[in-house]
Amino acid sequence: MNNDHSITLENEYVKLEPLTLKNYGKLNAIAAQKNLVQYSPSDIENPESLKKYVEVALERLERRQTIPFIIYGKKAKAYAGSTRFMNIDWKNCVLEIGSTWIGREFHGSGLNRQMKELMLNYAFIEMGFEKVEFRIDERNIRSRKAVEKSGGTLEGILRKNVYLLDGVKRNTCYYGILKEEWKK
Repeated sequence: MNNDHSITLENEYVKLEPLTLKNYGKLNAIAAQKNLVQYSPSDIENPESLKKYVEVALERLERRQTIPFIIYGKKAKAYAGSTRFMNIDWKNCVLEIGSTWIGREFHGSGLNRQMKELMLNYAFIEMGFEKVEFRIDERNIRSRKAVEKSGGTLEGILRKNVYLLDGVKRNTCYYGILKEEWKK
């Protein structure tokens, strides 16, 4: 991969563009939705915290640890949220798809499935990675079912390993998809 900053993934339903300090403001209204990231340790609910969230993602991008995207729903003709490749282990060819959040108006629309398919194809085919991981709060049944539908296998549950913003320490379900399991 030559330039992490220039990756754009798209199909007829969704476009994933690089998340930047120039475009993140398009997500302010979505990020402000109450409890949108209730199962995540990320604080994005106000413009200042969303900006900090993006700045941290961009710092990690510079260190080649993450590749953050802004999500555009083509059918709705609207920005929908954010996602990223993260915890990138270049040596062992393993990465995580995570820090995904989309506005409630996009839930159940198929946008998330389309986005994940683009990302999985890119990770396995273009990047040559051998495994993609997902980490999901045990209580987040909707996200767990979506990952399972995409082919993710539950590999275990990390007990009380992440503090959330409300002080709860969550159990994290650890899913994985191996390259040979991914449909081409």
